[in-house]
Amino acid sequence: MSRRWMRKWRRVRDLALVVAAGAVWTLAACGDETESADDAMAGMEMDGPAAGSEDGIAGMEVGEGTTRLTADQIGTFGVTFGTAEIRPLEKTIRAVGRVDFDETRMAYVAPKFGGYVERLYVDFTGKPVSRGQPVLEIYSPELVSAQEELLLARRLDETLGASGVEGVAAGSTDLLASARRRLRYWDISEAQIERVLRTGQVQKTLTLHAPVSGIVMEKDVLEGQAVEPGDNLYMIADLSEVWVEAELFEADVALIQEGMPATIEVAALPGRTFEGRVEYVYPTLQEETRSMQARIALPNPGGILKPGMYATVQLEKSLGEVLTIPSSAVLRTGNSAIAFVDMGEGQLMPHELTLGLAADEYVEVVEGIEPGMRVVTSAQFLIDSESNLAEVMRAMMAQMNVSDMESMEGMDMDSPGMRMDSSEEED
Repeated sequence: MSRRWMRKWRRVRDLALVVAAGAVWTLAACGDETESADDAMAGMEMDGPAAGSEDGIAGMEVGEGTTRLTADQIGTFGVTFGTAEIRPLEKTIRAVGRVDFDETRMAYVAPKFGGYVERLYVDFTGKPVSRGQPVLEIYSPELVSAQEELLLARRLDETLGASGVEGVAAGSTDLLASARRRLRYWDISEAQIERVLRTGQVQKTLTLHAPVSGIVMEKDVLEGQAVEPGDNLYMIADLSEVWVEAELFEADVALIQEGMPATIEVAALPGRTFEGRVEYVYPTLQEETRSMQARIALPNPGGILKPGMYATVQLEKSLGEVLTIPSSAVLRTGNSAIAFVDMGEGQLMPHELTLGLAADEYVEVVEGIEPGMRVVTSAQFLIDSESNLAEVMRAMMAQMNVSDMESMEGMDMDSPGMRMDSSEEED
């Protein structure tokens, strides 16, 4: 046997010992340091050529792509198993959200005529109001003229209503109705119109009323202020129901549907949860954040949910009954995913998988394994690394054996030039 061959063998042996010892001691540090290390180191004698053969490293038998473990090794390495089963798969989608106004329950108070504010009944932001409650009095020359026209139309109706001339009585009635309609179009209440007709006197100011019940969220008016038609003087929001705008990841967009149940938690109200449903899914994606919004309507008794609060949204999506394995059984290697399947008698074989949708604890398997198979759910990295190392060792040993056997053909091993003394062997 040549000195070159012996040096190659020593290098391979030392490399294998270092790698295997490192893996074993890493495992030992996570468990029983003394007992695990001693058990795993048993059988690691690699002083002869047989150490690179089918016996494998750390006592593991490695075949073509498979690994064989004894019961003691399974306990030492902490190998656990799960089962591939057809089960109902549910995915929990978590998102952040923000409490917002229900836009269908908001209204502005905006006059349809110009004038001057004489008095404010609602004089600060945040004041609760009821539908029909007075909010301000306004003086407007247009309103004064409209009231005078109303009174004039009534007098004409009283005078000409009894006329026998064809069309005169009907014309006076139409004129009165037109004057009343004009004031109603300006949001003057029927009670105010009747008061003008009853008293026969023009009111200097007329009152505007709240169109909805709610909270005054915006106030942009002061007493004595001149206002123009269409000026937004108040914004009133009904907070008996609010929206939660949830920000969803792009990967979850396909799973979100209107009508899905949602559970809401708000940081400002720890320990409380609110139940709602997805009311609307926005049709566009936000390019800056790569997210999509979904709207959830929530009842808000007592107004405890305030617009602007941050919320945590949890959505449950049923994916039906599919073939699944525990998520911990999947070992991702680059662009592929594998799982080690228990083939019996301690033999573990890697199976390449085609995966579908993933839930919290399980993942759908489209192709690669069959129902009922047992899969490894822990220590896959160790098994995979040991298997790969043994395959590399076998290939290296085979290559060295071929090259050395070719070089040794026809050589006289008993010749003086081929003998090694003890100093050369130690080299």
